[in-house]
Amino acid sequence: MKEHWENIYQNKSPEEVSWTQKNPELSLQLIQSLHLSKKSSIIDVGSGESILVDSLINQGFQNIHLLDISQNALNKVKKRLSKFVQNITFHHSNSIDFKPSNQFDLWHDRATFHFLTEVDSIEKYVQLVNSTVSQYLIIATFSKNGPKKCSGLEIKQYDEKELKDLFSENFSLEKSIIDHHKTPFDTEQEFIYVLFKRKINL
Repeated sequence: MKEHWENIYQNKSPEEVSWTQKNPELSLQLIQSLHLSKKSSIIDVGSGESILVDSLINQGFQNIHLLDISQNALNKVKKRLSKFVQNITFHHSNSIDFKPSNQFDLWHDRATFHFLTEVDSIEKYVQLVNSTVSQYLIIATFSKNGPKKCSGLEIKQYDEKELKDLFSENFSLEKSIIDHHKTPFDTEQEFIYVLFKRKINL
């Protein structure tokens, strides 16, 4: 899996992969609705080369974490945002093997969670969220009407109920939105975005 993603980020530009967004508008709207402190700890899981971090920096956020399985992806972001690396912590890891040393006020994951197709991997992810996310969780994943594969890999589709049930022990569902992502290839992919709030803060 790691070799697959290293190869993608070494050999393809953002315009050559389906998940690229010119503007992560919906994620930004959800984050802005939370009225977080600029010192809040925010992690973007499976960050790739996403420009979400650029927007967060422009808004004054000072404690941003990027997690990705591809070192090539992280290196590209480091180069792009070299003037702002003091505000960013880079984590090179698979999401389910990630062992953070701190908690996060906001966990954001767009287009990473649906690559976990085995029950034990999904459970590990949920356990990690439960133990490290103190306030909010945003997940954007392929809906039941979305693609069945991405980047040549099998994925798992979700609906609102399935996502709610997975995280219901510690989080309450605040919002659920269906979004039609227009790819760089001028095709559409249906995502479901969910916003959760921690029931009792860590």
